[in-house]
Amino acid sequence: MSGLYLHIPFCRKRCTYCDFHFSTTFENYRSSLISALVQELVLRSTKSNNSIQTIYFGGGTPSILTESELCLIFTTIRQHYIVAPDAEISFEANPEDITVENLTIWKSVGINRLSIGLQTFSDADLQWMNRAHLVSDGLDGIKLAQQLGFDNISVDLIYGLPGQSLAAWQASLDAVFKLGVQHLSAYCLTIEPKTALNHLVRKKKLQPADEVLQSEQFLELLTKAKSFGFEQYEISNFSLPGLHSKHNSSYWKFLPYIGIGPSAHSFDGTQRRWNVRNNTIYTKGVGKNEQWYQTEALSANEYRNEQILLGLRTVWGLDLTALKEAFTIKENAQIVEFARLNWLTLADQKMILTEEGKLHADGIAAALFRLD
Repeated sequence: MSGLYLHIPFCRKRCTYCDFHFSTTFENYRSSLISALVQELVLRSTKSNNSIQTIYFGGGTPSILTESELCLIFTTIRQHYIVAPDAEISFEANPEDITVENLTIWKSVGINRLSIGLQTFSDADLQWMNRAHLVSDGLDGIKLAQQLGFDNISVDLIYGLPGQSLAAWQASLDAVFKLGVQHLSAYCLTIEPKTALNHLVRKKKLQPADEVLQSEQFLELLTKAKSFGFEQYEISNFSLPGLHSKHNSSYWKFLPYIGIGPSAHSFDGTQRRWNVRNNTIYTKGVGKNEQWYQTEALSANEYRNEQILLGLRTVWGLDLTALKEAFTIKENAQIVEFARLNWLTLADQKMILTEEGKLHADGIAAALFRLD
């Protein structure tokens, strides 16, 4: 397995836009869930596997974890897995958790890459998002992390926000690139069905951003990133040369990984596996070593479709030689049309989206999908 993902389903507050699996009322079962997570690490381990190249703590809010919880998790990982000496170990952190004490703990256990959720440079937007920090907290946290020796820092931003002008987005991009961080993940706001944001929009308390403006903000993102020396290596991810997220790149390159924790997903090269999205059921299931997950073997078409979807999102493009079957006459005609529209290029057996094509990435992939 190339990567190990750990889902920490704890949050202090419920962000209005978030549909990930998490809980804000976790203290009464916190220790039992951490114990289950550690037990799953043991159950899923095997020393015969290739070494773990990346470890990623996501959530939820991993930065809520205490020193003793982190030490227990890392001790278990190192006892039961072969971790590469130069493994990338990423840790999602909220600005309000970034203190000298916490940074010292994170560095001591081996964390060498931080992913910090700034989300926006507007305090007003942070307020309706129900975030627990201010813009100043994020800026101070990044500076503090840099002072304590973290030299691989990623920042999350969201664009396409209600009321966010192109000028405001441009200012946010200027601000983040001047922070001296190495990586940026920038996502267009999506309104998921079971979120507080969806409720606010339905009640007309927030007006969704115009799709044309969202497209303009995306293209501005590409321009700004390039001007600051950042490479767009995936639709939503940008980095300085050589500092791509190795862990997330393993997803897009279709490499195997293990997912630990409630709602976490795994992939072994042919089969998907996902854990239950319920903390109580997960904890009890792992404790009794009874099934707390489901599995699905990918059909030939599903495997092919995922290759297309993931490959087209990246700077490396879709490797046509990796597809088990060539495109049909009809599919090739569709590809020729996309090329005519300047949405993609074909060279050296690679299909790569243009900047314009990236605006239509999902639609292009869907047009090439095959159904079982």
